[in-house]
Amino acid sequence: MKYSIEKIAELLQGKIRGKIDDVIIESLARIEDAKNGDITFLANPKYENHIYTTGASAVIIDSNYTITSEVKPVLIEVADAYNAFKTLTSLFSKRKKLTCGISDKSTIDMGSDIGDATCIGDYSYIGLHAKIGKNVQIYPHVYIGHNVQIGDNTIIYPGVKIYDDCTIGHDCKIHAGVIIGSDGFGFAPQSNNEYSKIEQIGNVVIEDWVEIGANTTIDRATIGSTIIRRGAKLDNLIQVAHNVEIGENTVIAAQTGISGSAKIGKNCMVGGQVGIVGHITIADGVKIAAQSGIQSSITKARSIYQGSPAFEISEYRRAYVCFKKLPEYFNLFYKIKDNK
Repeated sequence: MKYSIEKIAELLQGKIRGKIDDVIIESLARIEDAKNGDITFLANPKYENHIYTTGASAVIIDSNYTITSEVKPVLIEVADAYNAFKTLTSLFSKRKKLTCGISDKSTIDMGSDIGDATCIGDYSYIGLHAKIGKNVQIYPHVYIGHNVQIGDNTIIYPGVKIYDDCTIGHDCKIHAGVIIGSDGFGFAPQSNNEYSKIEQIGNVVIEDWVEIGANTTIDRATIGSTIIRRGAKLDNLIQVAHNVEIGENTVIAAQTGISGSAKIGKNCMVGGQVGIVGHITIADGVKIAAQSGIQSSITKARSIYQGSPAFEISEYRRAYVCFKKLPEYFNLFYKIKDNK
C-alpha cells in the first residue's frame, strides 16, 4: 500500500510542515529505525534526538511540540501524535481476514444460528443453540459450546475455547488460545482432608469492544456471571477467577491473577504480574504498579498503589527510600555501638 503525504495528512486532519516533493509513504516504522518511504511519530520527548537523525520520509508530531533544529522529514502536525499513529496502524495493517464462508471441515450443529457474512475456519466446532452474529470471523480450531452467544463483527482467533452458556458482545477480539468459561477453582474441604468439587453452574459475560490477549483464561462463575465490562482490554496470560467483575475501559497487563469475586472498577490500569486477592473491591480509576500484591479493598478513586502488600504510592516511595538505605543504617548502627 502506498499513500501520498497529502492523503495521510487529510486522514489525520493534520497540517503539513516542510517540502512535500511528491513524498510517498509505503510503511510504518519506529523513529530510530525508519528509512525512506516510512512514516513514524514522536510523542515522547525521550526520543526527540531521533527526529534529527531519522531516515523517515515523514514524522507525526503534536501541533504544540517545539522542534529546536532543522529536520529532513516532512512533519505532520496533529492534536495527538500517538492516537494519529494508531489510526495509521489500522490503515497499514497486514492482518488478513478469513475467506468468507463456512469451511466444510468445520462442525456446525443444525440447531445453531449463524449470521450473515460470518466466516468459520477449518476444524472449528459450533454447538447446539449457539447464536453467532453477523460478520463474525471464527478462525480454525475454535470450539464454541452449546448456547454460546457471540455478537456482530467479533473476531475469534485460532484455538480459542468458549464453554457452554457464555456470552460475548459485538466488536470483540479474542486472541489465540484464550479459554472462556472453564470451571472456577471451587472446592470444599472435607473432614478427611480431601476436597469436594463445587459445581460451577454460572457463566462468563463479555460485553462489547473487549479485547482479550493470547492464552488468557476467564473462569465461569460458581453461580451468576463472571463479567468483563464494555471496552476492557486484557493482555496475554491473565487469570480471571470465578465471579470476578472487571469494569468498563479497564486495562490489565500480562501475567496478572485476579482471585474469585474481586470487583475492579472502571477506567483502572493494572500493571503486569499483579496479584489481587478475592472478595475485594477496587475503586474507579485506580492504577496499580507492576508486581504489586493487592490484599484489601482500595476505596479511593484514581489512587495509585504499589508494593506487595501494596499501599498508596506516596507512602510506598517514602518507605522505599528507607528500605534502600537499610544497609547504610545497619552499618551506622554497629559503628556507633562499637564506639561506645
